[in-house]
Amino acid sequence: MLDQKTIRKVTDFVKTKPRTVQEVAFLLQKNWRTADRYLDKIEQDTGSIAMRTFREGTRGALKIVYWQALEHVGVGLQQRLFSMIEHGRTKYDFSPLEIYQYVDAKKKRAFLEEQFDEQEMIEHELASHLQSAQKQLLFFSGNLSFVNVVQDGVRLIDVLEELAKNNVPIKFLARIDVTALKNLKKLLAINDKVGKDMIEVRHAVQPLRSFIVDNRFLRLKETQKPEHFKPDELDKHTCIFYEIYDQEWIEWMQKVFWNLFRTAVPAQKRLENIEAIQKLVR
Repeated sequence: MLDQKTIRKVTDFVKTKPRTVQEVAFLLQKNWRTADRYLDKIEQDTGSIAMRTFREGTRGALKIVYWQALEHVGVGLQQRLFSMIEHGRTKYDFSPLEIYQYVDAKKKRAFLEEQFDEQEMIEHELASHLQSAQKQLLFFSGNLSFVNVVQDGVRLIDVLEELAKNNVPIKFLARIDVTALKNLKKLLAINDKVGKDMIEVRHAVQPLRSFIVDNRFLRLKETQKPEHFKPDELDKHTCIFYEIYDQEWIEWMQKVFWNLFRTAVPAQKRLENIEAIQKLVR
């Protein structure tokens, strides 16, 4: 059984140096498949470890697990970018272009959508990207309003429920305040529907509007409003979407997520405090 004691035992073992799955299996006195399943679970739930398969697809394939030093999110340029994200509060405090500009041109693309009404904006292929998740979804969100989006007749909340049914862990960093309560309850209700805790939300005020699918796809969103510019500079609400397929940058963004997530407040605790305050006001 994978309990907190076992998780600590594994992470302490991996922290000293990279290990093979077989070494972890020997440590736990479990078979290879069970150890591999435990490691997948720890990676998905905490981000404290990561795995790599060398010579994948051959008889000599070797799966290695190693420690992720989340307290150090890159060096030099990446550390500076993380500092900008860490100190940002609204989605206007950090432009994803700061990241996008450094990614290999062959491993990225961007597109723009314009609408006179911001509420009419439907993010291109959002549902299909989410539906493709097989291992994990990580979200940097505002107040979770996107859960109300319906795209081509598909409700995103239904997409998330289906993924939860299929055992895909889904984690959110979001601003949990009075404007987010309805959206939060819709998300957490999915856990009750599927009978397992596949969705976890934590409170964090941060500037990113982004999601990461498995270890292969990253999309960031930037919003620009006419009222933030001088007259005639921008006449429509504009969204720029940045897609990144570069493994190095995706892994870095995962580290950014886990660094913020590990110190963020669990949504249920935040919800209980907000509801207690609302009762006092009444």
